[in-house]
Amino acid sequence: MTMKKLRVYGAGTYLMWENEEPFFYLGDTAWELFHRLTREEMEEYFAVRARQGFNAVQAVALAEFEGVTVPNKYGRLPLQFTNGMPDPEKPDTDGEYSYWDHVEYAITLAAEKEMFITLLPTWGDKYNRLWGRGPEIFTPQNAYRYGKWIAQRFQKHWNIIWMLGGDRPLNTHQHRMVIDEMGRGIAEEDPDHLITFHPSGGKSSVDAVLGKSYIDFHTVQSGHGFEGYESYALLRHTKETEGSKPFMDSEPRYEDHPACFKADYGYYWNAQDVRNNAYWDMCEGACGHTYGNHCIWGFTEQTSDYYPFIWKEALRHEGANQMRYLKQLRLRRDYFSFRPAPYLAEDDVATGAHIAAGCGEGYAYIYTPQGQPIRANLDRLGGNIIRAIWFNPRTGEETLYKLFPPKPALFVAPTYGEDWVLVLEIME
Repeated sequence: MTMKKLRVYGAGTYLMWENEEPFFYLGDTAWELFHRLTREEMEEYFAVRARQGFNAVQAVALAEFEGVTVPNKYGRLPLQFTNGMPDPEKPDTDGEYSYWDHVEYAITLAAEKEMFITLLPTWGDKYNRLWGRGPEIFTPQNAYRYGKWIAQRFQKHWNIIWMLGGDRPLNTHQHRMVIDEMGRGIAEEDPDHLITFHPSGGKSSVDAVLGKSYIDFHTVQSGHGFEGYESYALLRHTKETEGSKPFMDSEPRYEDHPACFKADYGYYWNAQDVRNNAYWDMCEGACGHTYGNHCIWGFTEQTSDYYPFIWKEALRHEGANQMRYLKQLRLRRDYFSFRPAPYLAEDDVATGAHIAAGCGEGYAYIYTPQGQPIRANLDRLGGNIIRAIWFNPRTGEETLYKLFPPKPALFVAPTYGEDWVLVLEIME
């Protein structure tokens, strides 16, 4: 069987299949997937996410929630112990239902649904226990060997994207060397799969791994508070710093997450909040987008003020069901020519009100996050007649509005307080 391969588009802006068909990454964060789910639960999870249009799932081999000290649902740990510590050079692979066979089962399930596993070899607390449980177990030497081992173990699967990092900054030379050596080990053993990096909150991977040859595309973590609320600004920073590589948001605001990590504020990020980040990022030229639900990533089984739903209920929440429309819109018109076009609309600089615009060959998208009026510079689109269409990000429906001459025009969204995308097509 010939392996399907993802590649970076020639200009370094987007991702594509090896046959040059466009690939828009639409991911879900399921960090504790291998650690906390049974095989039957995995089957339910992937079935739902596939129906919702996701094509990638981000999960961690050595998970955050005591992933090297508390067994998975089958009583298996990923690593053997040496002198009382989990040893990255001694993966536990013995017998039926070994931890790594369980990981492979998830990878195989995802492949059956035409989905990637974006595989983090480890969460960041295993090399930088700035917070969390750890323990810190990586050195540059064992990180290199572990990288080679995990790459060799899973490289035969077409549906792997490697993601280094894991929500911790690289504060010291040791931290940077651990990532460099793990990345080197993976790249040497597995040159056929893309590699990226997941940074800590409010940061971009260019802040950690700028100029690294093993990094194929960058990500930001705009996060769950106000540190990266306006995710498009982080993407602009990324492009300005290393614009030769694609970029996207690998962890924006999660649906059902307590705003700013404070349940006592009484506000949880909702479907419109997660759509705002998604469409802002799309117009900024992102190569994809990642959705997350606060009760999914750790697979909540008991509710609390901080985790308001069990994971099986959250799996079908509004924001998750609507993410497919983002991907459909992005793929509907000429893909590779799309670029940011802030000159097409007068922006609103108020917090949460950014009017985003992007354009491609023969068309443009302008996003109003609260349904506020759009002043569009149609004279800068070209052509003689502009066809205006309203796209509803809640339903995926496009509705023809009017025809316009190529002059500045005012557009009032169909509903106020809700987000809309104005689609503009140049008619010859």
